[in-house]
Amino acid sequence: MSTREAEARYEARREVAPAVIIAALVLTALALVSWKKGWELVELSWWIWLVLAAPGLLVCVDLWLGAGGVLALVRTRMTSLVLLGVVVLGNLIGVVLLVAALVTTSNDNLGGGQLLFTAVAIWTANVIVFGMCFWDVDDGGPFERARPRHERTTPDFQFPQDENPQLAQKGWRPRVWDYTYMSLTSASAFSPTDAMPLTLRAKLLMGTEATVSLVLIVLVTARAVNVLGS
Repeated sequence: MSTREAEARYEARREVAPAVIIAALVLTALALVSWKKGWELVELSWWIWLVLAAPGLLVCVDLWLGAGGVLALVRTRMTSLVLLGVVVLGNLIGVVLLVAALVTTSNDNLGGGQLLFTAVAIWTANVIVFGMCFWDVDDGGPFERARPRHERTTPDFQFPQDENPQLAQKGWRPRVWDYTYMSLTSASAFSPTDAMPLTLRAKLLMGTEATVSLVLIVLVTARAVNVLGS
């Protein structure tokens, strides 16, 4: 195994897996707070957030086992991408539930505290999950990017270092935190600011994240402020 391939395994095990755990813990915390306070969304109880957190935990276990040299749960790249799609779908379901609650629930039954806490939890998980998707999708995936002779000739995202290689360190390649930062800026500005999407799938992912973030920040926050003001 080359040095760069070993670094890619280290990145998956020590950097990506903890990030996924954070996203799952955020939803778990939301479930616990909802259970303690008796919060419900569209007549669904607190356990729904544990269900939505489960795929993320499965991804984390798979990353840890596969990067550690143990037989991974997911053996093909296509299956890995499908599993990531399930994680993204879980986040989208959370957003749909929240928006449905905004439409169907009165202010007396849907407090500002519940709205803000739920929106922040989903938004945080959204940033981490899409950052992980960017990391796994770009340029053939992390292990392909780590190959000794691999060149970024057809990347899905164009980083500033790709456009200006003289500004990058020798042997530079994007790491998980580069993708997480890109996800954070996309969720905050609703548009690419750090790296540009080049392929259709990259644009679809980034556009989906920006739309989810827009819904959370604009609709949910506006309703929560209105509830708190009244």
